[in-house]
Amino acid sequence: MRRRVVVTGMGCISPVGNSVKDTWEAILSGKSGAGLITAFDASKHKTRFAAEVKEFDAVSIFGAREARKMDRFTQFAAVAALEALAQAELTIDESNRDRVGVLIGSGIGGIGTIMEQAEVMRERGVDRVSPFLIPMMISDSAAGMLAIRFGARGPNMALATACASGNNAIGEAVEIVRRGSADVMIAGASEASIVALAMSGLNVMGALSTRNDDPLTASRPFDKDRDGFMMGEGAGVLILESLEYARERGATILAEITGYGTTDDAYHISAPAENGAGAAISMRLALQNAGLEVGDIEYINAHGTSTPLNDKSETAAIKTVFGEQAYKIPVSSTKSMTGHLLGASGAVEAIFTILAIRDGILPPTINYQTPDPSCDLDYVPNQARKASLRHAMSNSFGFGGHNATLVISRFEE
Repeated sequence: MRRRVVVTGMGCISPVGNSVKDTWEAILSGKSGAGLITAFDASKHKTRFAAEVKEFDAVSIFGAREARKMDRFTQFAAVAALEALAQAELTIDESNRDRVGVLIGSGIGGIGTIMEQAEVMRERGVDRVSPFLIPMMISDSAAGMLAIRFGARGPNMALATACASGNNAIGEAVEIVRRGSADVMIAGASEASIVALAMSGLNVMGALSTRNDDPLTASRPFDKDRDGFMMGEGAGVLILESLEYARERGATILAEITGYGTTDDAYHISAPAENGAGAAISMRLALQNAGLEVGDIEYINAHGTSTPLNDKSETAAIKTVFGEQAYKIPVSSTKSMTGHLLGASGAVEAIFTILAIRDGILPPTINYQTPDPSCDLDYVPNQARKASLRHAMSNSFGFGGHNATLVISRFEE
């Protein structure tokens, strides 16, 4: 019999708030995190705006010495993990540290450090790059640093499946707890990729919105006039525990992760499979894993990037899985407000899904103005909506054809 896995803590830093509470309040009010890029001079870029994390001072949090050893994506992960552990009231010590693991995903990792140190080498020479370059840039640095900081000696790994990384990290961490390899997993994802090179690369692919005259309405998932996604950054971290362990220590249980499915399109490196075929299989697997039927899902937090292909294919995939029931299920994309946090998006959106269940309210898809005939579901347009939920689904899809789906449920004995 597999072990049930519950959520006891959540931590988040996002373009609309530097905590779970602040972020959720902004999401429910339909606040966009968009603005002109401040991280670098974007005046020559096709896209000159993004959804940046604001008022973040790593030195005040970690001290100057520690902050300079961490890439921005690792700093975000650490802040989110600290908040999650505090909510969970989890102490890691000699009594449990060998049974507490860490799994933090990131689509790109320390690209900011790579950019910065490449410039140092070019201007000052090959011997002047930072000795911290390699440990700061590698994608597993967040997971490693969290283990060191908290003394967690259980399973520790990083995961990179592009924009599906957050959901895959949570799903795989759930499986680690289910099979008994850990009692607790600190799991989620982090991304800090608002750098000139990444923005340039996405622009030449045609992936980004270029609505420089109106950034606040640039991200418009499922809208007929969508023209690409808005880059975002941030991190989301969950504390996942076996139900037995959580009960034993008297933890407050926020939700249960009941289902996980993951597939690959095996079709194209950046475009989704026609009609979202791989995504549909991922959703079906998650339902099967949760032991639920299509009629049990009452809300879907969509991948919903605001790109022409993704939104159309995800809509098709939802209809493939749910049939006529699809038209009765509210579907929303919170990327309309946070932008696309790439690898971190699934982790942050899992938190939104948990909060929707807890608070009985659905986050909106803002900037939805013109219906698209190929996107004809209920996208909770522009205003949050009250709804009583038992089971919800969250989708994340990534370059490389990666698909990952979580089913999150209200905890019931």
